[in-house]
Amino acid sequence: MFRNQYDSDVTTWSPDGRLHQVEYAMEAVKQGSATVGLKSKTHAVLVALKRAPSELAAYQKKIIPLDTHAGVSFAGLTADAKTLTRWMRSECLSSRYRNDSALPLPTLISDLSSYMQPSTQGYNRRPYGVGLLVAGFDNKGPHIYQVCPSANTYDCRAMAIGARSQSAKTYLERHLDEFVNADLEELVAHGIRGLRDTLPNEIQLNNKNLSIAIVGKGRDFTIYEDASVDPYLELVGDAPAAGAAADEGEEEPAAGMETD
Repeated sequence: MFRNQYDSDVTTWSPDGRLHQVEYAMEAVKQGSATVGLKSKTHAVLVALKRAPSELAAYQKKIIPLDTHAGVSFAGLTADAKTLTRWMRSECLSSRYRNDSALPLPTLISDLSSYMQPSTQGYNRRPYGVGLLVAGFDNKGPHIYQVCPSANTYDCRAMAIGARSQSAKTYLERHLDEFVNADLEELVAHGIRGLRDTLPNEIQLNNKNLSIAIVGKGRDFTIYEDASVDPYLELVGDAPAAGAAADEGEEEPAAGMETD
């Protein structure tokens, strides 16, 4: 039997128990540029690789703030990421308005999963073709959550998604025990090294293609881009490429997909 007999909509199961439309959405995540998230006892950090569709275009932002205590990095379809983060921002604002307090991260992620799940079971909708790493800090400490197109969510100590992310996962697994007690600079340095492992040899991280976000105890969610990432690049021995935009050299997205 050919696969295309079972992928006309998300409600059609293949004989081996698979939903191919959901798997296609996961493939969109694998084609997006990589992003890494990790946490210590006091802080959560997101590190993301930006890329531009051409030399004529600006680099696409990869990290989106949700509230003062949380933010998201993504890999996959940019439009889907904006749709989900707009909904998450609305939930955070509603909590501020109704309860005069920040929305706890476990509640936000649980509600997001419930919001995404109907798209995996209705014939008139498609799964969201984007993977998210959500970083935040609440009264239970720092959090890193992975959100999949299937609406599965995972509470992680560290995670990487996107193109060639397995290399970053290998690095994170090798150094996982070091993250818990790491200070902030060490934690960011580990994130940059993990992200750097996803790059081809001819590509270098610089202050044009790297975004960093930090949130934690006594620190609101803050995004660092351009010149503000230079001190963190120096932590791993990468001299900033002054004003030079690196050629991303990423794999071309599939036809009809605009992934980041």
